[in-house]
Amino acid sequence: MVNWIWLGMIVVSVVFAAVTGRMNEVAEAAFGGAQTGVTVCLGLVSILVFWMGLMRIAEDAGLVRKLSALLAPIVRRLFPDVPKDHPAMGYILSNMSANLLGLGNAATPMGIRAMQELQKLNSQPHIATPAMCTLLALNTASITIVPTTIIAIRMNMGSAHPADIVAPTLLATAISTAAALLADRWYRRKSGAPPIARNKAGSKRRPPKGPLSGASLSPSGVPPADKAIGG
Repeated sequence: MVNWIWLGMIVVSVVFAAVTGRMNEVAEAAFGGAQTGVTVCLGLVSILVFWMGLMRIAEDAGLVRKLSALLAPIVRRLFPDVPKDHPAMGYILSNMSANLLGLGNAATPMGIRAMQELQKLNSQPHIATPAMCTLLALNTASITIVPTTIIAIRMNMGSAHPADIVAPTLLATAISTAAALLADRWYRRKSGAPPIARNKAGSKRRPPKGPLSGASLSPSGVPPADKAIGG
């Protein structure tokens, strides 16, 4: 859908420029934007390498694991329909911990793996489960303690105090996360989605064999809801 939106914007701008006789301005803007994009990307490389290195040190030092252990009770309450010993819980904890530390590159694959595991609990593979919606909302509006990318951009643009964005970012992401959770709880209550069925031993009841067992993945090999996950 996003590709079609961008394509529509490009087509409309080109047609409008052709009608008004301003094609030269459109061409100059296109080439100028491409040049600026390359310049900004090259300027961000060293800064991002530095910050991502610091975050990797924190990850190797066990900070991500400690955050995961701290978040575990909260996550179990946010995802009541996911068994606590299911692999999806581990990936969800890793995704949330990485987002808290601004580890976008690490959060993305963990989010995708979490969605894949949640899809295994889905009895209707073509419809996102409440747990999938909750994960998507948290991943999109995640609280960020260290906004690595924004700090890097501010440093590249010559900001005198690039880290001043930390407090406003923390406040903004806290509000966005609270809003996402409120909306998620409201829709959960409105839909009245039941929790995952369990047998007497407490294990998850697996979906029946047949069409559902092979329909959990799209032709590209990725569950439909996974494509919306980002860092």
